[in-house]
Amino acid sequence: MAESVVRALYGRGTSLTLASKKIKEVPKCVSRLTNLSVLLLNNNSISALPAELLSLQHLAELNLGNNALKEVPAVLGHLESLKKLYLFSNQITVVPPEVIGGLQNLVVLNLNHNQIQRLPPEIKSLSRLQRLSVLDNKLEEVPVELGHLTSLSEINLTSNHLSWLPQQLYQCKELTKLYVARNKLTSLPEGIGTLAKLQVLDVAGNKLSMFPVEFHLLPLKEVYCEGNRFVRCEPMASVQDAEVLSLKELVARFVLREDRNRSSLVHRMLPHYPFLTDLLANGSRCALCLGPFLTTWLECVHFIRLKDVKVRSSLTIPVRALLCSYKCFNADGHSYYGVAKR
Repeated sequence: MAESVVRALYGRGTSLTLASKKIKEVPKCVSRLTNLSVLLLNNNSISALPAELLSLQHLAELNLGNNALKEVPAVLGHLESLKKLYLFSNQITVVPPEVIGGLQNLVVLNLNHNQIQRLPPEIKSLSRLQRLSVLDNKLEEVPVELGHLTSLSEINLTSNHLSWLPQQLYQCKELTKLYVARNKLTSLPEGIGTLAKLQVLDVAGNKLSMFPVEFHLLPLKEVYCEGNRFVRCEPMASVQDAEVLSLKELVARFVLREDRNRSSLVHRMLPHYPFLTDLLANGSRCALCLGPFLTTWLECVHFIRLKDVKVRSSLTIPVRALLCSYKCFNADGHSYYGVAKR
């Protein structure tokens, strides 16, 4: 180990490997290697980092995987050149906000195989992050601030305790791979169609009953969805209640229709009523007649056969669809089914 440090010191090296050296502490003399850009300390028994490492201001890659850390070391928050940080297979339970907030140049963050229960809102500071992996932890929720990370191309949240995902996740428009297998998800947020670059989705081992509206329009190449609780196509008798729309719903539908006409008075006046605009932003459109509505009137499902997509299980998946009325539901020539709740 000493030979490696001396060689790097006198050779003005930019890379130092102290992996698998059975060390419990990082030698303080490493801090004298101010030209270091890569430092590999994985597969040891390190439980803390010395404050002296603050001098490594050119460090771009740090591997601390498979050690004995219980939290993300504070000194890391001052290493502003870090682009790749590997902290997998430690005993980390806490990700301090002040540390994560100082890592604004990170491109890759690997926190796999730890005991992390939550990620701080300050994660929004990682504006250049492209790959985030928190596989096999104890996450119970994902911060909505994750939506600020618009450079993300890959997210791995497999094997956690997640029961829901934030709608803001769909603001990550560069996302190509999303892994959320083996959680407790009962649904995926609506709006997934905005992830126009998504190619790989793994939701296996959850509690999903169907996929979101227009899911089948995504440019997916791989979908893994086995081990869920998808609805099945089993026709059964049903009773249709009388269709009575509230005054709020009737007015909302009228305004939404008028807003489609750019020359209408409603379209010109809406920007002057931000509260109303925000309310109507929650509206949707009928899958059949394409007419607008504010509240989900009739939840349906259609069964889509995926083409040119790699899957581990059935090629036919249930996709949610919303219809505006029983009039549309009772029309001939469509393949939408009502959803029965048992």
